[in-house]
Amino acid sequence: MYITQGLHRHLQRCPNATAIRYQGRNITYAEFGDRVARLAGALKRLGVASGDRVAMLSLNSQRYVEYYQAVPWADAVLNPVNIRWSVTEIVYSLDDSQTAFLIVDDNFLGLAGKIVEASKSLRTVIYAGDGPTPEGMLGYEALIVENAPVDDARRGGDSLLGIFYTGGTTGFPKGVMLSHSNVCISSMSFVGAGSCRPDERYLHVMPMYHLADFAAMTALFISGGTHVVLPAFVPQKVLETIATEEVSELLLAPTMIQMLLDYRDKNPEAALFDLSSLQTLGYGASPITPVLLDRARRAFPSAGFRQGYGMTELAPVATILLPEHHSEGDHPGAKTYSAGLPASCVEVRIVDNEDREVARGTVGEIAVRGANVMLGYWNNPQATAEVLRDGWMHTGDGGYMDDDGFIYVCDRLKDMIVSGGENIYSAEVETAISNHAAVAQVAVIGIPCEKWGETVHAVIIRKPDANVTDEEIVAHCREHIAGYKCPRSVEFRDSLPLSSVGKVLKTDLRAPFWEGRKRGVA
Repeated sequence: MYITQGLHRHLQRCPNATAIRYQGRNITYAEFGDRVARLAGALKRLGVASGDRVAMLSLNSQRYVEYYQAVPWADAVLNPVNIRWSVTEIVYSLDDSQTAFLIVDDNFLGLAGKIVEASKSLRTVIYAGDGPTPEGMLGYEALIVENAPVDDARRGGDSLLGIFYTGGTTGFPKGVMLSHSNVCISSMSFVGAGSCRPDERYLHVMPMYHLADFAAMTALFISGGTHVVLPAFVPQKVLETIATEEVSELLLAPTMIQMLLDYRDKNPEAALFDLSSLQTLGYGASPITPVLLDRARRAFPSAGFRQGYGMTELAPVATILLPEHHSEGDHPGAKTYSAGLPASCVEVRIVDNEDREVARGTVGEIAVRGANVMLGYWNNPQATAEVLRDGWMHTGDGGYMDDDGFIYVCDRLKDMIVSGGENIYSAEVETAISNHAAVAQVAVIGIPCEKWGETVHAVIIRKPDANVTDEEIVAHCREHIAGYKCPRSVEFRDSLPLSSVGKVLKTDLRAPFWEGRKRGVA
């Protein structure tokens, strides 16, 4: 298996079909393939050798899709950069992986000088913007024009496809090493589950550095279809693009879904967009509350909902919840609030602290085995050994499996709150709080307590014009969950710290409470 395989198939089968729609432009597979082969030729002429790392720091674009194909075409290794990182984190990832080549767009041009100045490994910067090429950089478009296409190296199989850095909020990030087979297997799981069909018009709005979007991109190249690209998530633009481009599928993080629905509620003109083309709305990257999922299903009645659960180390998919399992009520197939069944070619089991499989319905750690499991962490054998044991990737997520084999994710184990010897899953408390009519968003964390070790603390964003007190929140919780799980303290904020894909950064929320204490949660 190799990542460019799908592109070759469609260059043969349908060269004049539309590969990409971006900013009103139509790019055929033939045009796209030629640009990819020329960019690969340019990289090789610049000295990119087999296995060299090439990084990209950019918003979503046609050029980002080209990067994902051209780098392996040139027999090199991908290193997409998290757009939310500081210069220090970016430089660490470049130097740690000995990355010498960086492609940067207009949006991050201001950081490029600082990165070059601080990095020890970086020697060539390619400007992938639309203005004049800055001094000291090479122009992306000029490189494509000036270089002849080269043959695909067809780098594949267990060879390194990319180093995908994850983390960075609690110390330096870890580089997840993924092979071509890792990502291809995950992407084929999407295709096998009915996603990214040959006639699909797929909207890329998740950040392209994120593996969820890359895997979906690869799946669409496998099956064929059109990549519709937006630079970033803007609710109005997403709705407008679905309507004008007749988008049939997209993937969103739950926070993005909420922002989309909130925008529609606040802007009556948004209801005029024709969203009937949308057949599949995928969601993942973080847990979704039942309240938000039900709200989304009412807002998009023509769409089937599909959930993917996984992580970067799993390239990224572990389980998939199909549209038919989003049934209402007591229907035999109703597993709406589960994370679904193990994806194709993937094994999942729930284990205890001794790596023994636990009984169905018992909460333990979710462990995954299959051809999707990462090669390991770059330059970090100790961290690799901690999570990869006997072929099983230990996810750090707590969950259980029901009698039908469906996985239910309870919480990140590090987010579990231990209060007075009782295990409290923050996701369960968040679900109870989110049912309150005045709550827009909520995050639950454990904070220090001399008596109980930790107590439950809720951070809440109220809905516009809604008013609710902490006492009312606690009373509401007591109606839905056991008393020991209810918040002992509540604070109201205007916003929550979020990652670029909408995950609440609980580390940031916990930090001021645990500062200066020996016991903390990373």
